[in-house]
Amino acid sequence: MLDQSDHGATRVLALAREAQLNAFNGPLFDALVEGLQGAAEDDTVSVVVITGKGRAFTAGADLTEMGQRTAPPKHGFAGLVDCLIDYPKPVIAAVNGVAVGVGGTICGLVDMVFMAESARMRCPFAALGINPEAGSSLAFQQLMGPQRAAWFLYSAETLNAAEAKTAGLALDVLPDEGFLDAVLARADVLARQAPNSLRETKALMMAPKKAALREIVALENEALTRTVGSPENREAIAAFVEKRSPDFTAARLKAAQKG
Repeated sequence: MLDQSDHGATRVLALAREAQLNAFNGPLFDALVEGLQGAAEDDTVSVVVITGKGRAFTAGADLTEMGQRTAPPKHGFAGLVDCLIDYPKPVIAAVNGVAVGVGGTICGLVDMVFMAESARMRCPFAALGINPEAGSSLAFQQLMGPQRAAWFLYSAETLNAAEAKTAGLALDVLPDEGFLDAVLARADVLARQAPNSLRETKALMMAPKKAALREIVALENEALTRTVGSPENREAIAAFVEKRSPDFTAARLKAAQKG
C-alpha cells in the first residue's frame, strides 16, 4: 500500500498500488497520512518525498470502488489535505508518471514538484461533472496565474512535464532514467541544512496562506456536496465505466430551460 525508505535525512513515501496505478482508496489515504505523521514526528527526518511505484504517480481517486460498502477511513482525503496544509517539514512531490485528480491537486499543497520527462498531469473535474478540490482553486492560481489555472481546471486537459514546468506547477523536469535518484539529490541539498531553520522558514512561508487555503477547501467541500452525485456526475461516472465520452447535453438543456 505504501512503501517507506530513508535516504539520509530524507524519507521517501511511495504509493504502492501499482496494479491500480496507485489510485487512492480509503486505506491508501490513511497510509499516506500516517506515513507523513510518522516522518513529522521523527527527528532524524528533515525532508519528505512523495512518489509512486511503477509507471504512475497516482491515477487519482479509485472510481472502481465508489459505491462499495467499505469501512470509513480514519483520515481519508480530508485528513490528507489537512495534514499537508499544516505539515511542518519540506515536502517534495516526485511525479514519476501519470498524475490525475488528487495526484495533481496535492502538488499545490507541497513545497516543490519535480516531474519525470514522460510524466503527465490532469485534473479532470469538469469532465467528471464536479468541482476542484484540495485547495487547488486557490493554489493553482498562485502557482500558475489566474488564466493558466482557469484553463487547466476548466478544460480538463492534460499537461506534459515541460508544460507543467512552464506553467509553474513543477520546479523542474528530470530524465526518466534515474528520476528518483535525481530527486533525492535535490532533497539532500535541503536535508543538509539546519532542520530548525527549515521548519521556521516553512512556517513563515505558509503563515499568509493557511487561512486562505482552509477557507477555499471549505468552499470546495461545500460545492462538492452539490456536484458529487449530480446528474452530470452520474453521467460522467457511467461514461467512465462504459469507456465512452460523457454527454452533458441534457444538463445544458436543463440549464437553458431554467434560464
